[in-house]
Amino acid sequence: MPLYFGSLFWTNSLPEPARYPELGERRRARAVIIGGGVSGVLCGYLLARSGIETDLIEQRRIASGSTAANAGLLQFANDEMLSELAVKLGEEDAVRFYRACRHAAERVNDIAERLPRNVGFRRRSSLYYASDSGDAAPLRREYEMLARHGFDADWWEADRIANNFPFRRSAAIVTRGDAEVNPYLFVHALAEQAVRSGLHVYEQTKMLSVEPVGRRYIVQTDRGAIEAEHVVYAVGYAPEAAGGRGAKALLHRSYAIVTDPLPSLADWHERFLLWETARPYLYLRTTEDNRVIVGGLDENVRQPLLSKQELRARSMKLLSGLRGLFPGYSPEIRYEWNATFGESPDGLPWLGEDPDRPGLHYCLGYGGNGTIYSYLGAEMIRDRILGVPNPVARIVRPNR
Repeated sequence: MPLYFGSLFWTNSLPEPARYPELGERRRARAVIIGGGVSGVLCGYLLARSGIETDLIEQRRIASGSTAANAGLLQFANDEMLSELAVKLGEEDAVRFYRACRHAAERVNDIAERLPRNVGFRRRSSLYYASDSGDAAPLRREYEMLARHGFDADWWEADRIANNFPFRRSAAIVTRGDAEVNPYLFVHALAEQAVRSGLHVYEQTKMLSVEPVGRRYIVQTDRGAIEAEHVVYAVGYAPEAAGGRGAKALLHRSYAIVTDPLPSLADWHERFLLWETARPYLYLRTTEDNRVIVGGLDENVRQPLLSKQELRARSMKLLSGLRGLFPGYSPEIRYEWNATFGESPDGLPWLGEDPDRPGLHYCLGYGGNGTIYSYLGAEMIRDRILGVPNPVARIVRPNR
């Protein structure tokens, strides 16, 4: 089943990415990662840099799946507001989880900034605005909870929004510590660094089965086998590949467009990342060459839309949303696509060790800020292998 359909933007930024060999032999490692997208490569990077002998297998090419269709927003705030999570989890656990996301965003930002390759990384603030006046009160409650717990956030009234943007909304929260990145370049550059740290990467190597043998596992592929103590399922939006009974994903499709470069973005205050309180929400960001990326219009259908005509109809709705916010722009669509997108029923990712199968781990960063969740999962799995307690493992455990 295809994960996306349309014309992708990011893959043009690296026409000749590094290639890695097929497996072609029987190996032993301490850990093996299944999946070469952002989740798998982040895991490989952290495990290898922690001295854990790790192999990674990818059935196609690195970053060729959902990563290539990622919009590249790095935000610590979740689709579920902190105040909403506090109702579900209790305030203490909700704050603990949000702080873990903020920590993960800081670490991902630091990693991206230090990579030797330019990966389109820029630190940004985010404007989370009320889609209509009725959303201002819950947005205010969210701001007060963020501020009470020390998150770097400001409250903007309608006049301040209008003074900084060509649109007016009743209220907004500005959060700091976020960023934007080219996810395709980021994952390729990260893989290159991980390999230098000892990670073994094998492309065009498909997992066929994972079988327990004593206290270890045999990962059988179509190109050979790897014996390991730990297996990490970083299989993106194919949760059935991980087996187990915990991850029961809600798979949808989402849409995105990228415009031609615009002459000026002078009235886009500090190139904030923009998103709104409506569900499904519209999100917007800029690129280094003055393009605008707009995404949203999520639909409760797993299969990507495969008709160019129907895709263009959704793309025009996204373009209309951009023009509604920035009426002075004359944008033209250059790239457009739709892709499978996963969520969990409670809005949290599935991360950590499978309680039914010790040594098997999930890194399934489902949700609007999947890259941040993926880093959380990578840290959690590293800590479990090294025997170090992790403060949020209980909250995102696969059998919750």
